[in-house]
Amino acid sequence: MTLFQLLATLLTLAALFSYFNHRVLRLPQTIGVMLVALLVSLGLQLLGPLGSGIEATAETLLHAVDFDDALLHGMLAFLLFAGALHVNLGDLAQQGRVIALLATVGVLGATFLAGSFAWLVFAAVGIDVPLVWCLVFGSLIAPTDPIAVLGILKTAGAPKSLETKITGESLFNDGVAVVVFLVLVGVATGETPAEPGAIAWLFVQETVGGALFGAA
Repeated sequence: MTLFQLLATLLTLAALFSYFNHRVLRLPQTIGVMLVALLVSLGLQLLGPLGSGIEATAETLLHAVDFDDALLHGMLAFLLFAGALHVNLGDLAQQGRVIALLATVGVLGATFLAGSFAWLVFAAVGIDVPLVWCLVFGSLIAPTDPIAVLGILKTAGAPKSLETKITGESLFNDGVAVVVFLVLVGVATGETPAEPGAIAWLFVQETVGGALFGAA
């Protein structure tokens, strides 16, 4: 399957899921589309043992996409750019200190808490998963996606400053999360030593380098 066919399939499914949510579920768009996608995925899993062949087709589509390259070097840049278009730089500067703390200390804290909780859950059910791999999982889910939350805040009439903090944090947390993820994966696999200099240089590459590339 070509790249054009993959993109056409993805856009068609997204449009159908969005329409179904709009007509039936009436949930916030991001939540509704995700829920429909999960239900369809579950349905494909249930149809697999019946010999429908749909499961094999879905697996072929998944293996045809390099998600590391597609997400980190493709989709993420466009998502962040779209979010940054609607940010007021003046409001962002006023909340800069809080946003910086949330995007750094907040991401690190969320990584540790989520990873530790996952490690405790695995231990409770008798599954031996090293703590460092649980922290890798924590770094994956630590960055926030505020789209659904912002919709709720606007409906509830929340203060503009709160909306700015959440939006600003979501724009800057991905760079920190990528650094944390790569460092933890390197430590878990033994390929990368957790040296402060290497971590600092990687952080500069992801944040300052990304900002300069975006400005260009």
